[in-house]
Amino acid sequence: MTEIKQGDTVRIHYTGTLLDGNVFDSSEGRDPLEFVVGSEQIIPGLDSAMPGLSVGEKKRVEIACVDAYGPINPGMRQDVPREGIPDDIPLDPGTQLQMQTPDGQTLPVTIVDANEATVTLDANHPLAGQDLVFEIEVVSIN
Repeated sequence: MTEIKQGDTVRIHYTGTLLDGNVFDSSEGRDPLEFVVGSEQIIPGLDSAMPGLSVGEKKRVEIACVDAYGPINPGMRQDVPREGIPDDIPLDPGTQLQMQTPDGQTLPVTIVDANEATVTLDANHPLAGQDLVFEIEVVSIN
């Protein structure tokens, strides 16, 4: 039976959960996720779990935050003056916005706090600092 190795294109079905069991993503009802093993297209902890698996095999993979989206980086949080944000934008914590970097890149940010003077924006990935669990099933290997 063929086993996955570095450079193979694989397709997997998956369900990703937090340690408390809350599902954050799943391929259920969608096409399987396709990627090249070892190409850094997916988080390192999931990528490194692929070699040696075969079609039809199921596996539970627990991934520490350092091998997922990394720890929370305090430098990715920034307070901006309240008057710098248009009045029609809601400032509720959890609201996601798109910012433009000085070089024109789009950067997703989340509002984590707001008061009369400042709004605190967080550019960390929403899953940063979280240990993750994936239930996977290998669908194909090419």
